[in-house]
Amino acid sequence: MESIIILIFVIGYLSITLEHPLRLDKTVPALIMAALIWAVLAIGFGSGWFDVIDTHEHVYSFLTGGEDAMHGFENTLLHHLGKTSEILIFLIGAMTIVEIIDLHRGFEVLKGAVRTKSKKKLLWIIGVLAFILSAIIDNLTATIVLVTLLRKLIQNKNERLWFAAMVVIAANAGGAWSPIGDVTTTMLWIAGKVSAAGLVKYVILPSIVCFVIPFFIATYLKPFRGDIEVDTTEDIVAEKLLSSRTMLFLGLGMIVSVPVFKTLTHLPPYMGMMLALGVVWLVSEYIHPEEDFSKERRHLYSAHKALSRIEISSILFFLGILMAVAGLESLVYGVAENGDPVGTLRYLAEVLQAAIPNQDIVVMLLGVFSAIIDNVPLVAASIGMYDSPMDSALWHFIAYAAGTGGSMLIIGSAAGVAAMGMERIDFIWYLRKIAWLAFVGFLGGAAVFLAFKSVFF
Repeated sequence: MESIIILIFVIGYLSITLEHPLRLDKTVPALIMAALIWAVLAIGFGSGWFDVIDTHEHVYSFLTGGEDAMHGFENTLLHHLGKTSEILIFLIGAMTIVEIIDLHRGFEVLKGAVRTKSKKKLLWIIGVLAFILSAIIDNLTATIVLVTLLRKLIQNKNERLWFAAMVVIAANAGGAWSPIGDVTTTMLWIAGKVSAAGLVKYVILPSIVCFVIPFFIATYLKPFRGDIEVDTTEDIVAEKLLSSRTMLFLGLGMIVSVPVFKTLTHLPPYMGMMLALGVVWLVSEYIHPEEDFSKERRHLYSAHKALSRIEISSILFFLGILMAVAGLESLVYGVAENGDPVGTLRYLAEVLQAAIPNQDIVVMLLGVFSAIIDNVPLVAASIGMYDSPMDSALWHFIAYAAGTGGSMLIIGSAAGVAAMGMERIDFIWYLRKIAWLAFVGFLGGAAVFLAFKSVFF
């Protein structure tokens, strides 16, 4: 029965990657895959065919636990749904704030600051913005903001796809060296495996290399040669809106306040994002975007309109893929070296460790696998695998590998999923055109980290 669940995941994953030739929205196989995996889990668990394990390493068997074990199964499902919902609420909040800013023409102000027509210069400007912003407001939100800005700057969608794809690489590289820049670094930070200062000290230079190498190579590629026509006519219109600058700075400021809120309250980031959205929504209800502002025009700038513009299919895709991975994580597949039962992903990590004694190679493979599956459960598994002290080389290398490895596939990171949903980036197109750039950058940054390791550790 375990093989059936793995087969469902493989078929579902292939359906997602073959979205374009199948002419099937990626959300469909993601949702069906998640539902079927948990359905087979439930049936198999109730029949005693296999056991499940929660995130606290508690194993539940219906044959020996009965109703108590069934409650454990239900709580495991609810826990994974809760963790997934945290990410989805954060994503919805960030996307809504970005859409509210856009309704008030806030991004026209940023657009007016980008006057270059050179594709190379624009590539570096967008890349640097993505790298810095992702460390401050996290890679997911930074990608949403910059893809929205790219829509204002580049009218040709085929050209815009290249820039959006490069934003994913820069955002993931920027998020890897910040404790709030990526979900995985936040996990390691909260778990006490890395310190904020240590993460910046040891990972920032490898992350810069991971960002610079692909961008340097890209400047010699055909899509980034020549000039683009930057339409600046809307800048005048933007200045006429009284709310443009206010909503831009308020929206970005409230997003930046999310990690501050988390630091002060120790609550999950999605709570801070809920507060941020509430404040931006409140101001948007009372601010006057125009000189002659009537009630009849209020709906043009309302949060309700912003919510209607969100790409809900990408939210549902995220729900499906994360819950499917959670199902694999919950299925007891084998035992660890110490004889304790472990989930499928943890078992995979144990097998890798046994087959490849070199820990650095295992961590690099972790980075590659984070692009194929999802870096969150892989990092969660690695936290349970190793008992190295805080700020050891292992934890910082895991932070780098898991944070930047996801750039190799468009569905390998939250930033990639957001860009894919907003711009409808094709999986195969990204694999053919961008994956090799991300891989070269990943190897370059890893080489720098390993050189660092020989000196500092």
